[in-house]
Amino acid sequence: MNGDAGHAPEIVLDLSRLLARLLRTTPTGVDRVELSYAQTLLKLVPERLVFGARFPKGLYGRLDPAAVKRFIDHTAELWKAPKRITRRQLRPIAARHLFALRPRRIPPRQGRRVFLQTSPHQIERTQRMARILAGEDAKFVTMVHDLIPITNPEYVRPESDAAHRQRIATIKLLADGVIANSAATRDALVAHVGRERALLVAIAHLGTDLHGPVVPMPSEQPYFVCVATIEARKNHLLLLNIWRRMVEEQGKGAPMLHLIGKRGWENEQVVDMLERCRSLQDHVVEHHDLDDRAMRAIVAGARALVLPSFEEGFGMPVAEALAAGTPVIAADIAALREVGRQVPDYLDPLDGLGWRAAVEDYGQADSPRRAAQMARLKGWRPCTWEHHMAIVLELIDSL
Repeated sequence: MNGDAGHAPEIVLDLSRLLARLLRTTPTGVDRVELSYAQTLLKLVPERLVFGARFPKGLYGRLDPAAVKRFIDHTAELWKAPKRITRRQLRPIAARHLFALRPRRIPPRQGRRVFLQTSPHQIERTQRMARILAGEDAKFVTMVHDLIPITNPEYVRPESDAAHRQRIATIKLLADGVIANSAATRDALVAHVGRERALLVAIAHLGTDLHGPVVPMPSEQPYFVCVATIEARKNHLLLLNIWRRMVEEQGKGAPMLHLIGKRGWENEQVVDMLERCRSLQDHVVEHHDLDDRAMRAIVAGARALVLPSFEEGFGMPVAEALAAGTPVIAADIAALREVGRQVPDYLDPLDGLGWRAAVEDYGQADSPRRAAQMARLKGWRPCTWEHHMAIVLELIDSL
């Protein structure tokens, strides 16, 4: 490959996750990252970009570029549509996309080539990944979003620890470069990979999609919002106990709490409180399947986003709330401080009294703490996908 050094490498973007989740109308954060990568790279370096994907039974192939562009456009429109299409309605559309995106042969390499993934979720089988890289004759770059299944296995399903360890083992053996979404993720990764082989690691914060003006959701009383899957790691129980006590003491004058996120696993206590605690019935609202527009409206009208997580790899809700001009009260953990910098109010995720005091202050129309954060917020700027991709391209071009 030495003779190729003067030319920017071809980028093979892996779209396996998007294709595997073609019938999903409500995307996860990782799905959105893969879509954003495709859109941004098509905008910045279309002449260097090609696409590949894994298919059932271990088959891998290239994808027709024109079919990919149609698929990307359709997916973007589907995910931002205010009315959800049903799986039954989506099935014939998905079938047409899958036929157009059937696997094609890998052309011979003309210069340097890099195989790029936006998450390591499908590299548990090291030998299969090695065969793909050999077929592409490419360097390998992947993004790592967190190491929580390894560092904090108590917060994930029992099988997730072993699966994530295998992904990291594949990275250790095969990767040439890694994109870490935060310094916190980078530090955890380096501790587990070690330094036995050369591995370039770049820190690139995830991009925040910037939208035009949003009309805040109308509400007769002040409210707060938490954007997070309902699971133990996100610490919803702290918020629900605070709200129960406020409702018991303040009655109808207590603020509302909107929870945006699906119910995850091992959350029996939280679910019991949501379904059986009478104090919360009129003051806590769950939203399981919101479109982007509705979610932005709720966030924009909130007195603050509250995120008392015990562990995070990045903290996209913090970035999106601040980008919308909404203050944030967040757990005092490294990943969230890295995103919010000096703007949010940070509290220990076990400090119930401190969280209650902050919520009660922010709920007031003349809140001094909220006013102080709004002043700090004027100097905060989100990371854009273009800035994120500039770091990724610099890493790729250096291989």
